[in-house]
Amino acid sequence: MQLTDLGISALQEKLRSKEISSVELTRAYLERIAATDESINAFISVCEEEALADATRADKDLAAGNAAALTGIPVALKDIFLTEGLRTTCASKILDNFVAPYDGTAVAKLKESGAVIIGKLNMDEFAMGSSNENSAAGTVKNPWDLTKVPGGSSGGSAAAVAARQAVATLGTDTGGSIRQPASYCGVVGLKPTYGRVSRYGVIAYASSLDQVGPVARNVTDCATMLGAIAGHDPLDSTSIDRPVPDYTAGLDGDLKGVRIGLPKEYFIDGLDADVKEATEKAITTYKELGGEIVEVSLPHTDYAVACYYLVATAEASSNLARYDGIRYGVRVDNGDGLIELYRQTRAAGFGDEVKRRIMLGTYALSSGYYDAYYLKAQKVRTLIRQDFLDAFEKVDTLLTPVAPTPAFGLGEKVDDPLTMYLSDIFTIPVNLAGTCGLSLPCGMSQQGLPIGMQLIGKPFAEEQILKVAHAYEQATDWHTKQAAI
Repeated sequence: MQLTDLGISALQEKLRSKEISSVELTRAYLERIAATDESINAFISVCEEEALADATRADKDLAAGNAAALTGIPVALKDIFLTEGLRTTCASKILDNFVAPYDGTAVAKLKESGAVIIGKLNMDEFAMGSSNENSAAGTVKNPWDLTKVPGGSSGGSAAAVAARQAVATLGTDTGGSIRQPASYCGVVGLKPTYGRVSRYGVIAYASSLDQVGPVARNVTDCATMLGAIAGHDPLDSTSIDRPVPDYTAGLDGDLKGVRIGLPKEYFIDGLDADVKEATEKAITTYKELGGEIVEVSLPHTDYAVACYYLVATAEASSNLARYDGIRYGVRVDNGDGLIELYRQTRAAGFGDEVKRRIMLGTYALSSGYYDAYYLKAQKVRTLIRQDFLDAFEKVDTLLTPVAPTPAFGLGEKVDDPLTMYLSDIFTIPVNLAGTCGLSLPCGMSQQGLPIGMQLIGKPFAEEQILKVAHAYEQATDWHTKQAAI
């Protein structure tokens, strides 16, 4: 078995027993990236020199007995995280030359935990997309089938883990952007409760929906990563001040008395046959493990996609107003005055999907339409959140598909935005409700593509969904399957 095939726990043992060094491990990952990324395009930038320097420091800490949770472990970051001294582009031409002056909180926490940052990952531009085809750095390809999308917007984060280019990665999830690509790429991805992980130093898309989370090979690694980045941050006004539990401690496999809810609105006629079969088999496994299966209802689910694309685009139109060619980023100035500088810079710097969402959001916030669209969407959002809270009065966690289909073909939906938006129909409600959700592998399609299921927890119940996910993982072998690339 290659070093790049191992997860965090196995690598920690080898590092602490001096069987391997962090420099040796980091070189193995850098060589893996060099050998595979021309095909996958998961990385926007690889920081080899900085990574090897970090690995050298990690080896000194290991030798001195000062190892932290992730000391010496190579991880990679979605290129939405500010990283001091490194280019941070958000996969957009408008930030092509931007070098961050400081580390975002999640990045700083990873460094404090001893992680070795090996590079910045490709994504949909400004996190707007479901397929990673909206990137100025080019399309990411799914390691399981290079003709398929990896999902989005954190497509690079999921593809890099699936292709064994990083032990684990960080992504962001605004409407499913961690969970959907995790499902498509056959890895584990967690969207924590809103406020559980600081957003400080994360380039904003939709500020009331964005949340930082980990992507990893298995549930235990995901729990380790979450423990490293979670916690209160006074620099983020939406960060919640509550203790961070030991997320790995509760992974005991005991599901006795755990009530698992099946929302009837998520098991719809349009569900792909392979996805339906894999999810049903997962439900059967949970019954065998002692879980109690209960049908529940989330009656406002049908309104979630429309609600999301009003709230998210409205916030995006506000957040992206800062990209004007004046203070940072690319400037296109033909000397025709300030308004033309704005217009030309944004026309050249933003891609089509970003422009589409800015226009949708600006319209929804405009005079005469605010009440009819944005305000109504916020009221519907409250109803959707209440649906979840009502359901959690009856059950401990919810089980649903992650996406209606396995990974679809490159170019298949790029000219049909509405069909593309519906790829996130099962993940969007979790962001609107502000609660937590996790994707983990539960099957394969007839074409050999991974299928994921989603576990949704109560607010700040990450421990619970990790426990439920881990029990399933221990009873099955889907998480051990690897892309052949």
